[in-house]
Amino acid sequence: MPLVRISLRRGKSAQHIAAIRNSVYRAMVEAFNVPQNDRFILVHQHDAEEFDYDPNYLDVPRTDDLVIIQIACNNTRTIEQKKAFYQRTAELLSKEPGLRSQDVFINLLETGKENWSFGNGVAQYA
Repeated sequence: MPLVRISLRRGKSAQHIAAIRNSVYRAMVEAFNVPQNDRFILVHQHDAEEFDYDPNYLDVPRTDDLVIIQIACNNTRTIEQKKAFYQRTAELLSKEPGLRSQDVFINLLETGKENWSFGNGVAQYA
């Protein structure tokens, strides 16, 4: 049930964007206990003046290839699962589409299961 929002600078190819979506989804399935077909991913592209970040916060050197991944999800995962997910996402994105691990920023927004409706006006997990 994660809802994924991916933000990046405008100008990447459709193949590059698809590779990001596919790598994030694969990491969720492999390391974050997300079932197959639980795929809800939104991509937001921004012009340079709309995409502001610090290029060295916490001594992590970032470039304009920075990808910010924000995931709303249930508050059911362990710290170990989260760490494994962060690592696996960075690994997969380094392979496809070729991002530097320093340019992968991930934020989780955890919520209770009762806060989701997947359609029909029903709280399927409540």
